[in-house]
Amino acid sequence: MTYAWQAFSILFITRVSSVTTGFLGTRRLGQRSSVSMRLQKRKVSSYLRETSALQDSLEDGHKTAYYGQLAVGTPPQMFDVVFDTGSGNLIIPGSECDSAACRSHKQFAVTASTSGRIVNCNGTDINKGEDPDKVTISFGTGEISGNCMMDKICIGSACANGALISSTYESAHPFNKFKFDGVLGLGRDILARGKQFSIMARLIEANQLYSPLFSVFLSASDDEVSEITFGDIKREHMGSDLFWVNVSGTSGYWEVKLDDISLNGKPQSLCQNCKVAVDTGTSALAGPSDIISSLRDRVAVKQDCSNYNTLPSIGFVIGGRILNLAPKDYVRRDEAYCRVAFMDLNIPPPKGPIFVFGIPFLTKYFTVYDHENSKVGFAVAKHSGQIPESLISLHTL
Repeated sequence: MTYAWQAFSILFITRVSSVTTGFLGTRRLGQRSSVSMRLQKRKVSSYLRETSALQDSLEDGHKTAYYGQLAVGTPPQMFDVVFDTGSGNLIIPGSECDSAACRSHKQFAVTASTSGRIVNCNGTDINKGEDPDKVTISFGTGEISGNCMMDKICIGSACANGALISSTYESAHPFNKFKFDGVLGLGRDILARGKQFSIMARLIEANQLYSPLFSVFLSASDDEVSEITFGDIKREHMGSDLFWVNVSGTSGYWEVKLDDISLNGKPQSLCQNCKVAVDTGTSALAGPSDIISSLRDRVAVKQDCSNYNTLPSIGFVIGGRILNLAPKDYVRRDEAYCRVAFMDLNIPPPKGPIFVFGIPFLTKYFTVYDHENSKVGFAVAKHSGQIPESLISLHTL
């Protein structure tokens, strides 16, 4: 699951947008296709991650989550899941789970599926006379245990046989608060329990996708439709050219090298060997505490918001371009109180130190995840009623 503090987010729903989940369409070339799925946006007020390292920082304020639908089994059983680039496995409640958290959600019945079977949690078949193994995942405030299954998994019209975790126990807190059923991990293969658990690997192997990638567009308002597209890049969501950056490291996260941080386009020499992970499963903007502390001092946001209109843009130098965030993107403003929304995140080597860019960044920038070539593509997102900012090259300053 995501980082040292992973899990799928999200409890205490406070408001539901008018957008509903659904299948948006397919572009087909022979057997291969691209599939776009509508994502539903919900406001939330707390997080869950695999340890409590960020729990105190994330308890307050309102967050946002996006999720959509997929189908498991034959005939298909539908589930609402968070599409999470920071984890690697599909986890949904199982029919054998008697926990209140499971009973409050849709539950997967493998016995009702003609294509499903229980497997070991390394993806191998169960030897005759042996019991299947189980997996237990501990979170900061809860725990899930489950069986591992192999079955047909479909995202829209793109289908493949793959492995998943069907929970047999879910702790009451916080899982019975979730309004979605589970999480679909879209991290690189190494984050999955095995290649059978990686939905991208399975779809590509089954020759289901027009291209071996997926792209994410998150809405800036309720007037837009958020979507994730498997197998294609929807250029109508791009307000600039797309540029590519190689994934660095072997962690399995979609992480890229972060060369520096700028203020109003001026590099600050704050980063040495920095890296950043792009994570659709969190609303957080987070980074190493020493760098975040220095950044807070240099930005100098006044608590009474009196200098809000003169605050600088914070830019992240990636692949020779500066990806800017405006004050509205990085300042938490509650009535007459302002503070920098970046949170401290201290993950030790080899997985850290690392920045995490969640939904505020992903709303500003359209992103593409190339599974086959281990690259992440970035472009300024094109939002309804807004003029896209120019993408600044560091070499032109």
